[in-house]
Amino acid sequence: MVLQESGEMYLETILILSQKNPNVRSIDIVDYMGYSKPSVSRAVKLLKEGGFINVNADGYITLTDDGKSVASKMYERHVWVSQLLVGFGVDEETAAVDACKIEHVISDKTFEAIKKYVESSIK
Repeated sequence: MVLQESGEMYLETILILSQKNPNVRSIDIVDYMGYSKPSVSRAVKLLKEGGFINVNADGYITLTDDGKSVASKMYERHVWVSQLLVGFGVDEETAAVDACKIEHVISDKTFEAIKKYVESSIK
């Protein structure tokens, strides 16, 4: 299954929520993302069918290895791109919003160049 941007965003959200509380449920995703319950239910179903998440009998959601891999990649990109934009003088809120858009479309090659640039500018 090829994930679209929205699937990547859901996985990243599950990762972020699970860092705060290991018991993530659909309602937590609804609250965090501001999406409707039916939208989140549909996404959870698709992510489960795609092998990116598991949902236990109590409704708790966990990332599979594949899901964690995608979520970690998106989260890492988000953090680095946000740092780059803040370094350019963009306020943190705008940088976070823009990074959320950019993280899904940049190539691995471009992302590695961003990381290298940010690391060299920190030193």
